[in-house]
Amino acid sequence: MYSVEINDAEVDAALARLEAHLDNMSGAFDDIGEYMVRSTKERFTQGVSPEGVPWAPKSLPTIEAYRQRSDSRNSRLDYRPLFGPTGALSSTISAQTGRDFAEIGSNMIYAGTMQFGASRGAFGSTSRGSPIPWGAIPARPFLGVSDQDRVAIIDVIEEWLGGLVDD
Repeated sequence: MYSVEINDAEVDAALARLEAHLDNMSGAFDDIGEYMVRSTKERFTQGVSPEGVPWAPKSLPTIEAYRQRSDSRNSRLDYRPLFGPTGALSSTISAQTGRDFAEIGSNMIYAGTMQFGASRGAFGSTSRGSPIPWGAIPARPFLGVSDQDRVAIIDVIEEWLGGLVDD
């Protein structure tokens, strides 16, 4: 499992203001987690990293492997990075939240490889000696906080603060 912590002075300051009014910020972190799941899933539709950089396209050998499998689900997914026959990676994006945190990720075993990439043979070899993975996999970051996400997270926190002041 990989863990990436996002530190942002403006978000941290907004969270500190909210923490001054709440002992348990789980509701705010639930809202932040919900927003980040939607935002992360939207990146799959756009095919971009949190910074807006387009993901590397699928390699021709990968596309050919899909064609050889004759899986009808692949016909519309051949050229879209991070979309496989099942669409499992994008559909398993979820949030875990608590009193003082929101974590966004996927439980798919290959999520870290898709996020960070891997070189040919990085995970050893099969019993027949074939490298795992059989070719280089470019990093296609899908997790992270974009500039738009940062503004939205601050907006969520400010809404919570406004609700506390209005009460």
